[in-house]
Amino acid sequence: AETNTIINDKDDQEAVPKIITFLSSLLQRVAESNDHCRLFQSQKISVFHGLTRPTISIKSYLERIFKYANCSPSCFVVAYVYLDRFVQMQPSLPINSYNVHRLLITSVLVSAKFMDDMYYNNAYYAKVGGISTVEMNLLEVDFLFGLGFQLNVAPTTFHTYCTFLQREMCMQIQSPLQQLLPQPSFNIGRPLKIHCCFNEDESSHHHQLAV
Repeated sequence: AETNTIINDKDDQEAVPKIITFLSSLLQRVAESNDHCRLFQSQKISVFHGLTRPTISIKSYLERIFKYANCSPSCFVVAYVYLDRFVQMQPSLPINSYNVHRLLITSVLVSAKFMDDMYYNNAYYAKVGGISTVEMNLLEVDFLFGLGFQLNVAPTTFHTYCTFLQREMCMQIQSPLQQLLPQPSFNIGRPLKIHCCFNEDESSHHHQLAV
């Protein structure tokens, strides 16, 4: 039921799945936290980094991708899984305001190719993302190698990430005081992971909340 709510329910004012709202809110907090960490520790610069912060918000960017890419809402959940895997495998490349947009368009592109029977080509995604086709191709290759080409997402994993997004919805309706309460496994001294980190091969699935 939670999975169907995340994927199928739409906001009253915008004809987009609630996952767009929840995921953008989550990534916004992670990016802002890691922007703060940049003041105290060095972070690797990659092909995903822009010279300046994009003027478009994460939420507007995700809405744009959803509007023009025509990929299934499930692709955004899988893209979320890919982003979490990427930051686990590339700990020196935490998500921040300078790379989150390029990581998003790339993760959705890879997810659509893996999940959907029909999808647009890289040139189209480049236009949606506001970058060149050459850069889109480069980002895709770098992202795939960063993931170690681990693209398969088990149903249990998919449901787990939907559950975390459902918790994100609950956090949004909490009072400001409740949002300031300490969260499990939060460590401001280290780059934040997206939301949960676990080894899918482990039968006990140890979940480590990071936001």
